[in-house]
Amino acid sequence: MAHDSTHDVAIIGAGPVGLCLARALGQQGLRVALVERQAEAALAEPAFDGREIALTHGSLRLLGEQGVLAHIPADQVFALRSAKVMDRDLAHELRIGPEDGGQERLGSLVANHLIRRAAWRAVQETPGIDLHADARIQSVHTGVDEARVQLHDGTPLRARLLVAADSRFSETRRALGIDADLHDFGKSMLVCRVRHELPHQHAAWEWFGLGQTLALLPLDEHLAGAVVTLPGEQARALSELEPAAFAAELERRYGGRLGSMELVGSRHVYPLVATWARRFVGTRLALAGDAAVGMHPVTAHGFNLGLASVERLADLAATAIAQGRDLGDPFGLARYQRRHRRGSWPLFQATRAIVGLYTDERAPARWLRGAALRASGALAPFRRVVATGLTDAGPVDPTPLQRLRAGLQVLRPQ
Repeated sequence: MAHDSTHDVAIIGAGPVGLCLARALGQQGLRVALVERQAEAALAEPAFDGREIALTHGSLRLLGEQGVLAHIPADQVFALRSAKVMDRDLAHELRIGPEDGGQERLGSLVANHLIRRAAWRAVQETPGIDLHADARIQSVHTGVDEARVQLHDGTPLRARLLVAADSRFSETRRALGIDADLHDFGKSMLVCRVRHELPHQHAAWEWFGLGQTLALLPLDEHLAGAVVTLPGEQARALSELEPAAFAAELERRYGGRLGSMELVGSRHVYPLVATWARRFVGTRLALAGDAAVGMHPVTAHGFNLGLASVERLADLAATAIAQGRDLGDPFGLARYQRRHRRGSWPLFQATRAIVGLYTDERAPARWLRGAALRASGALAPFRRVVATGLTDAGPVDPTPLQRLRAGLQVLRPQ
């Protein structure tokens, strides 16, 4: 790719959100600089990292519109047909099925590295995107007239808008003085793929146990992504067991509900830290993906919120182009912040509340979560609200009329 120092937008971070945003802006004819510390070879062929991404119907729509979905093999897009939430003693269970959302499936599961590879290939098809890979940033500045990024190799970049998409620990966010609320849960998440004896029937599990949280992400009928959340040292020790001992330990932790289990491929451990930036914008600056909102994975919505930020920023750009306004116009950025905060805050807080309640081992909390599971499982409108949020393929910010129609649909007896 050719390298020119003047662009419409400079994006820091070529993760899946940064790549999808570059593609969306490039499709509008904008000149984009994409800065990434990884080498180009790692972007083109990312390694398996253990993470399986649950995509809503809306996220699939967006990936399809961007031409990203076309680069993901169809047999690697797995159906998510139902979801179950269970308490530790299995006495109470909340099940949400496709019948609650009026669709064949609640969503789809795709490996994170395949999304990254597909987004990279879509970017390769897009003119006007200049990649600066294996790059280190020396300095970054945003002013009234332009945003500037100086790379360590001496390359200067200038743009009308700077977007930070460089993870929940964003160095760009910190360098430009935006503080963030970081909540370290004191736990780590061990992720891997397992082959198991009994079928999972394409149901996702979230199982809150004593001192651990287990999740199951269904792939092929006898293949799944296993997620075990433990205190950091326990997760590390578990990850270092020999494969046979590791599989036996997983069988025990999952209570034998999947029969015999076998490790497939590599294991990966990630610390659990949630992030909420105090501001999503600044002077000629916008935060996207985890740099704005880094979710706890319990609700599996992190990447979906990242794609929502892509859609909102793409809409900001389309509006600016149509109206002949500056991409860094503060009114446009304020509107992006308002939309993205309003769209993210309820789910972020609900996730924090769920994690707090279901990992609290005190007796009142155990009673309350059992009561919550019983009540929510018995309320069809509640189940439909959750299912509709997953299966709605419409825009991330519906009109008031669309909201009203959706609300009436949820409340209508089935």
